[in-house]
Amino acid sequence: MSAVMTSYSKYFNQKYDRLGPLFQSRYLASRIMSDSYLLHISRYVHLNPKSWRDYPYSSIKYFQGKATAEWFNPNYVLDFFEGNRQKYLDFVADHEDYKRSLEAIDLDLAHG
Repeated sequence: MSAVMTSYSKYFNQKYDRLGPLFQSRYLASRIMSDSYLLHISRYVHLNPKSWRDYPYSSIKYFQGKATAEWFNPNYVLDFFEGNRQKYLDFVADHEDYKRSLEAIDLDLAHG
């Protein structure tokens, strides 16, 4: 992603005769080194949109079995749930209330 962002910034700056970064901050990446971290990240990504169950730009539709694509295979993650799509969706949903309570705490602290 870093190379893509850098290349696009150079292209954009040259095309519009400008200088400087286009994006707010540096792209950060973290290597996923454990299965538990993979599951956490998968759940985190799916819970980002408020209406995560039907957000059109999410990969959740592949986990729900509502869509397939040659380039996307959710089975590695689903295998942790014995291939059971509903178990995975329950895993994601179980964390939804916890995420909301953390957001509420953040709002309380910000307005504090």
